[in-house]
Amino acid sequence: MNKTNIRPFVKQFYKGNKGLLALILSSSLLNTALNLAVAWLLQQITDIVSGTNTGFTVTQITLITICLALALAFLYFVIYHSKPKLISRGIARYKEYVFGILAEKKISAFSKESSSVYISALTNDIAAIEKGYLSNIFLVAECVPTLIGSIIMMIWYSPLLTLVAILLSLLPVACAVLTGGRAEQAEKTVSDTNGQYTASLKDFISGFTVVKSFKAEKQMCLLFTENVKALASAKCKKDKIMVLVEMFGAIAGFVAQLGVFLAGAYLALSGESVTAGTVIVFVQMMNYVIQPVSVIPTCIAEYKSARGLVEKIAVSLAENRPDQGKTAVKALKAGIILKDLSFGYDEEKTVLKDINVIFETGKKYAVVGASGSGKSTLLNLLMASYHNYEGEIYYDDTELKSINSGDLYDLQSIIQQNVFVFNASLRDNVTMFGDFLEAEVDNAIQLSGLSPLVQEKGKNYICGENGCFLSGGEKQRISIARSLLKRSSVLLVDEATASLDAETAYQVSTSILGLKGITCIIVTHTLDQSLLKQYDGIITLKNGSIVEKGTFDELIAQKGYFYSLYTVSQ
Repeated sequence: MNKTNIRPFVKQFYKGNKGLLALILSSSLLNTALNLAVAWLLQQITDIVSGTNTGFTVTQITLITICLALALAFLYFVIYHSKPKLISRGIARYKEYVFGILAEKKISAFSKESSSVYISALTNDIAAIEKGYLSNIFLVAECVPTLIGSIIMMIWYSPLLTLVAILLSLLPVACAVLTGGRAEQAEKTVSDTNGQYTASLKDFISGFTVVKSFKAEKQMCLLFTENVKALASAKCKKDKIMVLVEMFGAIAGFVAQLGVFLAGAYLALSGESVTAGTVIVFVQMMNYVIQPVSVIPTCIAEYKSARGLVEKIAVSLAENRPDQGKTAVKALKAGIILKDLSFGYDEEKTVLKDINVIFETGKKYAVVGASGSGKSTLLNLLMASYHNYEGEIYYDDTELKSINSGDLYDLQSIIQQNVFVFNASLRDNVTMFGDFLEAEVDNAIQLSGLSPLVQEKGKNYICGENGCFLSGGEKQRISIARSLLKRSSVLLVDEATASLDAETAYQVSTSILGLKGITCIIVTHTLDQSLLKQYDGIITLKNGSIVEKGTFDELIAQKGYFYSLYTVSQ
C-alpha cells in the first residue's frame, strides 16, 4: 500500500473498541481450550468403551462433560454480547469517517466526479468490507489458535500421524494464494459496476421530467437493463470465483480427513501404539485442522477484496480536497478586487479573459451577458472552486488562494437556481441544522418573505424530499433566509429566479436587493428596468470578457452591448 495509505480508514474498525476486541480474542483462546478438551474427551470415552484403561471412571468423564458444556455456554454468552457490538460500532465509525472526509471535499468536486462512487462505497461495498475486515478476522482469530493447539496435541499423540495430516492439509493454502488475487479483482469489478448501476438509477430519477417530456422511457429502460445485466454478470463471476475457492478448500479437507483416518487405521492395525481412541482423536482434530485450512483461503480472498474496496474509496476521497490557506479573513471591509483574471477549464479553451473589476462592500452588482459568457464561472472562482486561474482575486487585501477555506465559507453565501431543500422542517432548512436564537430565526424568516408560509404551516412543517412540498419561490426564500441567518458579508446569486414565474421572480429579486450591509454579486438573465435601476453597478460579459460596466442609466446612454441585450429582452 505505498500508493494510498488506508491505515486511517482501517483504524476506524477498532477505534474505541479495544476492550471488546480483547474480550473477543480471550474468548477465542477459551474456544481453543474447549475444542481440545472435547477431542481429549472423545478419546477417553472411546478407549473406555474399547476396554483400554484410561485412568478415569465413567462418573468422572460425565462430570467433565457437564463442566465443558457449562463453559461452552459461558463462551457463547460472551460472544453474544461482544462480537455484534464491536462489528456494528466499527462499521458505523468507518461510515462516519468516510462521510466526514467526503464533507470536506471542494465545492466543485462533484462536477468532476461521479457521486455514485461514494453511494456505492457507503452502501454496496460495506457488506464486503464488514465481512472481509471484521467478521473474517474474528473467524481467523478463532481458527488459528485451534489449528496450532490441535497440531501440538496431535504431535503429543503421534508425530508420524501428525506429519501425514500436515502434508495433506497444505493443498488449501496453495489454493488461497492462487485464487486470492482473482477474488480481489472480481470484488473491485462488482463495486465499479454497481457504481454505474447506481448512476443510471440516479440519472433516471433526477431527470424523470425530461425523460417523460421527450418520451425516452424505452431508451432509459434499455440503458438501465444493460447496467442491470452488467452488474449481475460481475456478481456472477465473483460468486463463481468464491465457489472455486470454497470448493478447493472443501475437497482438500475431505482428502485430508479421509487420508488421516486411513493412515491411523493402518497404524492401529500394525501395532504402532495407536489405540482406537487415538484414531478418533485424530479424526476429531482433523476437523479443527480442516476447518481453518478450508476457511482461511476464503477469508484471505475476502480480506483482499475488502482491502481493495477500502483503497478504492481512499483514492477517491484523496482527490479534490480543499486547499487550506493560512490567512484568516473574518469580514469584508473594503471589497473584492479582480485583477487580470483569466481562467479556463482546460488549456485549449479560455472561459474568462483579463477580468478587472472592483466589488465594493455593501453594494449590489448585476452580472449579465449571453449564455456561455462566463457568468457562473466567475461566481465559481469567487467561491474558490478552482485555484488554477491566472491573475488575482483579493478579498480586501488578501489573495483568495491564501484564505483559510473555513473563513471563506463563513464570509460568503450562495443562492443558486436549484435550491436544495432537505426532507426536514422549515426551521431546520433555514438554520441548516445549526443552533440559533429563535429571535434570529424569526428575523431571517421575516426579511426573506417566508412569514406567510410559516404562519400557514408552522416552523415544524416537513418540506419533503428536496422540498417537494414547497413552491419554487418558497424554496428560494428559504435560501435567502439561510444567507441572512448566516450573516455572511458576501452573497453570490446565480440565476436564482430563472425557473420562477415573473411575479415570484420579481418578489425574490426585490427581497435580495433589499438586504442591507451585504455585498451582493448577482448573475441574472432578468433585464427588468425597475430591478436593474436598484443595482449599484452592472457588469456586462461577452465571450468571457467585460465589455461594459456602469449603472443602468449609464449603460443605456452608451447604447452599446448592454443596450442591445436590454432592447432584445423587452
